[in-house]
Amino acid sequence: MSGVRAQQKQKTRQALIEAAFNQLSADHSFSNLSLREVAREAGIAPTSFYRHFKDMNELGLTMVDEAGLTLRQLMRQARRRIASGGSVINTSVVTFMEFIDNSSNQFRLLLRERSGTSKAFRAAVAREVKHFILELAHYLESETPCDAIHAYIQAEAMVTLVFNAGAEALDIEGQQRDELIERVIWQLRYITRGASNYVRAEKKE
Repeated sequence: MSGVRAQQKQKTRQALIEAAFNQLSADHSFSNLSLREVAREAGIAPTSFYRHFKDMNELGLTMVDEAGLTLRQLMRQARRRIASGGSVINTSVVTFMEFIDNSSNQFRLLLRERSGTSKAFRAAVAREVKHFILELAHYLESETPCDAIHAYIQAEAMVTLVFNAGAEALDIEGQQRDELIERVIWQLRYITRGASNYVRAEKKE
């Protein structure tokens, strides 16, 4: 019986997380959410919320963790596509844009709380972005001439560029979105080409 209760508790906890994400929008940030609204959408009484989270801040930090995990899982899928013969940059950019299309509110949360007023939220988002950069850096170190230091610098530049493009992509579609994707692909090519040329030149010295 305890196993059934544990499963139900986890299901309700996830329902609260999804309810909170569903209420985010371009005009409705996490700070605008109320515990009552989230509980109502999740189908539970407001008092039951506290069985799953200490307060709204704990819910928000859990949402940041989930958004970061979703993004990292998608980019791992992208690397598997690349291993099957896909273009590294094209596949990565397209996969990131899929994340924005399919999980726009998760990306909005990362974007807003990265520079929000809560120190705990800023630290949580910074940690997720750092995880993302490190995974990309490890990949670059294994697949390019870059050593660990140069791979990290390159990964950080690429992630910053893609996050900025993602923020722009939230508000555009159609031809404008296609033009943005093309521009980002070229910008990433410039970064990777420059990094490779720099490392090769440094090794010759």
